[in-house]
Amino acid sequence: MKNALHSMNPSVKFLAITICMFTMAFFFDPWTPLVFLAGVLLLQVFFSQINWKRWLLYMLPFFVTAFGYFWTTIVFAKETSGPIIWSIGSIAVTETQLDHALSLSFRVLAFSSLSLLFALTTNPVTFILSLMQQLKLSPKIAYGVMVGYQFLPVLKDEFVQIGQAHRLRGAAQEKNALQRLLGIRRILIPMLAGAVRKAERAAFAMEARGFTGERRSSYFHVITVGKVDVALVSLLFVVLFLSCTNMWWLTF
Repeated sequence: MKNALHSMNPSVKFLAITICMFTMAFFFDPWTPLVFLAGVLLLQVFFSQINWKRWLLYMLPFFVTAFGYFWTTIVFAKETSGPIIWSIGSIAVTETQLDHALSLSFRVLAFSSLSLLFALTTNPVTFILSLMQQLKLSPKIAYGVMVGYQFLPVLKDEFVQIGQAHRLRGAAQEKNALQRLLGIRRILIPMLAGAVRKAERAAFAMEARGFTGERRSSYFHVITVGKVDVALVSLLFVVLFLSCTNMWWLTF
């Protein structure tokens, strides 16, 4: 069960996560996204093999963003009604300001953790294939995206090689960060030319193998919707339901 989210149908997972994000966008209290965030983390603990050090590294920018939302909402809030909780210098923090700040911060963390849950448990190629089979994505778009994804490691290596060639020729003598950033232009032009050549060769190869872009009646790798998918989607919707009804419990 630790790899259940990894083996889940990507299209089903994508639709379920999209519905959860869309639903959470209509709740503006601070506790609904917090409860939802806790539920998503529990799903990751019991049904995934995500490396938590890697997860924290990817979440770091979102933690910084959440703190930025919290601080700017506290300092520059337009609505300051409600009882004052505490004062920071000349800034009086009211209950309304704190609720708005926590709501934005927790929402950023909830959405980002849900997005990372999908990204870290989904194989991109399997996702594209499932989009063709379950959501009827056009094969022209699907195979184009897959070819581009397979070329990403090649482009990364080419970027390093071109940079090394420039340094060997003495063309890269940047002394500060701004000059290094501007110097990337010398690398991007040959990379663009190489990408065009690679795309042309890939198009010729696909045409030679009989690819016409027409939808086929069968697939070599068939992706189905099983009981595990239904169970995990049900769990995710239970977490969503509990998150959306927590304010009712707090009120009554």
